[in-house]
Amino acid sequence: MKKEERQKAILEYLAKEHRVTSIELSEYLSVSEDTIRRDLKELSDQGLLKAVRGGAVAPSPIPLHYRKREKHDIENKKIIAQKAISYLKDGQVVFIDGGTTSLALVASFPYDLKLTVITNSFPVASLVEDLPNIDLIFAGGKMCKTSFTTSSMETMDFFRNFRADICILGICSIHHERGITGILYDDSMLKKNMVQNSNFVIALSSIEKVETAESYFVCPINDINVLVTNVSPEEEILKAYKNTGLTVL
Repeated sequence: MKKEERQKAILEYLAKEHRVTSIELSEYLSVSEDTIRRDLKELSDQGLLKAVRGGAVAPSPIPLHYRKREKHDIENKKIIAQKAISYLKDGQVVFIDGGTTSLALVASFPYDLKLTVITNSFPVASLVEDLPNIDLIFAGGKMCKTSFTTSSMETMDFFRNFRADICILGICSIHHERGITGILYDDSMLKKNMVQNSNFVIALSSIEKVETAESYFVCPINDINVLVTNVSPEEEILKAYKNTGLTVL
């Protein structure tokens, strides 16, 4: 089998299994583990997978730019928002990041909900503006044009001034061993900051992001309290998360 055919087979296998080991691929393709490791490194360098110790995991399938993400998977974002809304109560201080799933949650807020929302997201701030009982505190700093958020050092310093009751975290990738990871460095560091300064963390993730990984570490699984997806919590892929004691909705 030629290298191109072998690497295509690796990607197809990974798409089905989400995670593969070098040993599995070696047996599956009848080649040495050294050959597989070289293939995985090449594919990882191209951004087609994430090479990890002993194998590989899939990267997040979501588009990078906000304009594309806001039109991606809209119905499933609404499902996630309806599951998560029950955690929000009058009087809470809530961090909300710049994820488009987080934005879907804000769009589902009852008109009379009374919160203090602290966000670095211009789209979230725009939605909150129309809700009369929500106080908005906006985290300034340099704007990232890819995500329509602020995510500079000034932004991180700003969030350190607060201790939120709840952090609403829209995520790029989540893996039961590698934790929550992100595509953009500054955004991932800001998410880490928000998690560290919150009493309770709700991670919002469509099922396509589960068991994927990116380059920049946000936090381990045990730093979040609830994982909200668009599917039944009884799905097999979510079993590893429930086994950690995480609440999965």
